[in-house]
Amino acid sequence: MNRVLVLDGMWNKSLAAVRSFGRKGFYVTAGERTRLATAIFSKYCSRRWIYSSPVLSQVNFLTDLEAELKAGRYDVIFPMEFSTQVLLTEVANRQMIEKYTRLPFADADLAKKGNDKAFIMQYARERGIGVPTTYMVNDIEQLAVIAKETAYPVLIKPRNSSGSRGIVYVKEKEELLTLYLKVHKEYPFPIIQEYIPDGGDVYGVGLLFNFQSEIRASFVYKRLRSHPVSGGPSTLRESVKREDVREIAGLFMKSLRWTGVAHVEFKIDPRDRKPKLLEVNPRFWGSLQLAVESGIDFPFLLFRLAMEGDIEPVMDYNAGVRCRWLIPGDLLHFIKNPERLRLKPNFFDFNTKDDIISLSDPMPVIGRLSSVLMFLYDKEMKHLLHG
Repeated sequence: MNRVLVLDGMWNKSLAAVRSFGRKGFYVTAGERTRLATAIFSKYCSRRWIYSSPVLSQVNFLTDLEAELKAGRYDVIFPMEFSTQVLLTEVANRQMIEKYTRLPFADADLAKKGNDKAFIMQYARERGIGVPTTYMVNDIEQLAVIAKETAYPVLIKPRNSSGSRGIVYVKEKEELLTLYLKVHKEYPFPIIQEYIPDGGDVYGVGLLFNFQSEIRASFVYKRLRSHPVSGGPSTLRESVKREDVREIAGLFMKSLRWTGVAHVEFKIDPRDRKPKLLEVNPRFWGSLQLAVESGIDFPFLLFRLAMEGDIEPVMDYNAGVRCRWLIPGDLLHFIKNPERLRLKPNFFDFNTKDDIISLSDPMPVIGRLSSVLMFLYDKEMKHLLHG
């Protein structure tokens, strides 16, 4: 029997991986630092493993992990969150882990570059890829010059964050210094970036590369709703065919000599109708379930790649599939959107597929609801949520 270890069981993408493997008859261990985690409630978990917090004590976590790997005889390990992925792929830790199992992810140094918005914007611009006008700040004294020469509104973005964490909207130059210093206090030297006007669709591209940085799977979806309403993680999306963004994303990540999975996001600029690269997520992405529902099972393909050394490319999938994150993402969008009763697609279309809700595997809903308790009282979970 194939055996996999899926870490970071709190998140929707982890549940997608657990269900993917479990439905294929794998022995699946789901791990997290708390039992109140979405994926751990799935019926497809053969084992539920609670480990020491990698945030509070990396030493204790790695000790726990080595003991689990020794006992578990896993074929492949799947770190689902970026911080866990980076920790495991540091050179010394990778050497320990690969004595016991396979870890088919990019090395930590490359992943850190991919997660750095300043690096990604400059790297893309040098290669002729469209990006929003971006200012890299290395000295606070630069802000006076930037404030005068930039057009407003702009966004202040942490160099290293996910979702909408730390992003601030600046309407006019008088606000820039104050708001920048506020973000800088939590996220040193964030970038300042042009705000692409409303009216352009946002697309995500999921990718898989083999160990020679050749593309082995790609998938495109369009964001239909998000939380926060103004922009953030998608709460409703639809699989689409959009070859321009798929090609740009694939060539871009190939030029980085990428290995494993990645996610690249674009927004269509309504002024010239061209895609502008917004960010790279060098990890599994939150809306992973949509790709699986549409016919590209990235967790399973990555497993096969790790076990077989290479696989045939998988590029075809079903367009028009919709999947949402109802609890609590799309529900929060509905509550906070003043146009809630005029949403298109209709919020009350409950035939849409869901990241968590499943009649055949219902208990992860309880896991998601119970995990809210962790975010309310646990300092570490608040940190994960808010950065």
